[in-house]
Amino acid sequence: MNSTVDQTILVVGGAGYIGSHMSLALQKAGYRVVVLDNLSKGHRDAVIGAELVEADMADKAAVSAIFDQHAISAVMHFASFIEVGESVRLPAKYYQNNVAATLNLLDVMLAHQVKRFIFSSTAAVYGEPQYTPMDEAHPLAPVNPYGRSKLMVETILKDYARSDDLQYAVLRYFNAAGADPEGRLAERHEPESHLIPLVLQSALGLRKAITIFGGDYSTPDGTCLRDYVHVSDLCQAHLLALEALQQGCRDMTYNLGTGQGYSVQEVIETARKVTGREITVIHGERRDGDPAALIANPTAAMKALNWQPQFSSLEIIIRHAWQVMQTSNQIADAV
Repeated sequence: MNSTVDQTILVVGGAGYIGSHMSLALQKAGYRVVVLDNLSKGHRDAVIGAELVEADMADKAAVSAIFDQHAISAVMHFASFIEVGESVRLPAKYYQNNVAATLNLLDVMLAHQVKRFIFSSTAAVYGEPQYTPMDEAHPLAPVNPYGRSKLMVETILKDYARSDDLQYAVLRYFNAAGADPEGRLAERHEPESHLIPLVLQSALGLRKAITIFGGDYSTPDGTCLRDYVHVSDLCQAHLLALEALQQGCRDMTYNLGTGQGYSVQEVIETARKVTGREITVIHGERRDGDPAALIANPTAAMKALNWQPQFSSLEIIIRHAWQVMQTSNQIADAV
């Protein structure tokens, strides 16, 4: 790997869930980190050991000032809005932030001759699964503005790579989950919409019950299957992608998952085992747009980046999330 000495990485959205974990991973690997975050979704106290610039990536002057003041060698972008339902209700919000503001970030970056860019993308670019596990050759047919906004940026990156000599890595997440193994950070969305933290909030008594939406899917126990990947494993994939860009690779697009699907029922049963607490379940109707199974084929990333998830068993994911959620500040944030 190229020496990290004097290399500074700009982490956009670095006060959010994955971005804050990424900032810690970069620092552990020897990089300097500058975080750009408007704190609309992120948390100031999640920025540990890095410089925080509180501004929006749509603010060209603020973004330019970062590149003027720091010798940025690469940019990692985690600052997209991610709520599917909200994207349907408020598509303009998603296109303005996820697409237009990203264009601004790219233009400022390239104007300062910074050519390495790692983009947090999503399995939502694929739309309804035509087969599982899903590889990168799966048709791209997103079914909501969130997925379409991510695919638009992927397309923009391809075009910029041709015209501006941009080196990029697109990393398509399946279900990011878990928390910092050392207990420093956790998943903190407001409001929370992800299954594992919702289940653990129920175990803590912060929610009366967890609702299972649909129990008649064509899966072993009738509940939906999802591919959960530990946030620390995601960060490791980003570090390896950065190394590949430093070594001259370009135009990379990879799925990040484990290839293993766990059902909603398995998540609840594992949470009961890890926490030792009862979790009340309510059975509800299916939700529109929930596929029976959403599972990655991560072979390409594993081969090209030599990436091997270390923490992505369901029990480890839930144990790490539970460890942090029990602390008083996390309980206060969850209420």
